[in-house]
Amino acid sequence: MSRLISREPGPSLRRPARADDNSRIDLESTDCPLCGSNLRSIVVAASDWDAPLPRPCFSVVRCLDCDLCYTNPRPVASEIGRFYYDDYAPHQPTAALPKNPGARNKRRGIIFKKQSNWERGEIDPVGQCRLLDFGCGTGLFLQRMHNRGWQAVGLDCSEKVVRYVRDELKLPAFAGTLPHPVFPPGSFDLVTLWHALEHVHRPLEVLGEVRKLLAPGGKVLVAVPNIDGIAFRLFGSAWFGLELPRHLTHFTPATLKKMLDRAGFQFETMQMARHSYWLRQSVQLASRRGAISPLLGLLKFRLPSSVVSRCCLLADRPDSFVVMARKA
Repeated sequence: MSRLISREPGPSLRRPARADDNSRIDLESTDCPLCGSNLRSIVVAASDWDAPLPRPCFSVVRCLDCDLCYTNPRPVASEIGRFYYDDYAPHQPTAALPKNPGARNKRRGIIFKKQSNWERGEIDPVGQCRLLDFGCGTGLFLQRMHNRGWQAVGLDCSEKVVRYVRDELKLPAFAGTLPHPVFPPGSFDLVTLWHALEHVHRPLEVLGEVRKLLAPGGKVLVAVPNIDGIAFRLFGSAWFGLELPRHLTHFTPATLKKMLDRAGFQFETMQMARHSYWLRQSVQLASRRGAISPLLGLLKFRLPSSVVSRCCLLADRPDSFVVMARKA
């Protein structure tokens, strides 16, 4: 693996945003979003697989002081929206919720154990059950929690999905990020960030704003991809969970705990989560990049990918995880 140690942030770089766009987009070099160190080593470089040819390439680096991985250089905050293309999957309207979420995979035995009840909305009541879903997308989780009796509010950077949540689901939602002028301090008992924290430029500051919004005893729930998982070891730059450059921070269980602690939260518990779909998508990305071993190629099928993802879960090295923490 190549290794680079950088002591000073580099100058702002400029790269074309898309092959059919003659304008240019600013990239910035940044220090560690957790500890501020400027000592780092390269972990992997990968293309933006959603972009048209020629695809831009980005690097993930690891902080040599706190071990946090992050994209560097990265698009500046004012330009990152250009990498969320019109067909970006989390911003597409979703089908109606099933009456019994999580009803599939009911086979018994440890290898078929469901991995995260939080993903199914099975969260114990907190305070007055006032919920903010940060990065709510088209409202799938928001609607699920509303149906369970929570006072659920959504927040997303996409005005398109906010309109969908308001008009189609008839649920309150707002466009923007944190801090947001609509929400006073102490107005929520639970804030959820389902695969959202890795998308923001200043995750530590966002968690600090989340803490301000929580009432005493309030909780935060954070789900992120796991760069320490077996899937990343298998696929490297073709791992679906990288999603460069939209994913700006790449967490492990240890580094997310460190960030929550620094933001003023007390860690409570963690649930590992697996997504066999990510393995199948990783196979597709690896095939587009070039040759792939026949063994890894088998993971494009549902049964092998399901078995392997469950084995990763049993080994405590799945492709994502969810952490619950309390306002300290």
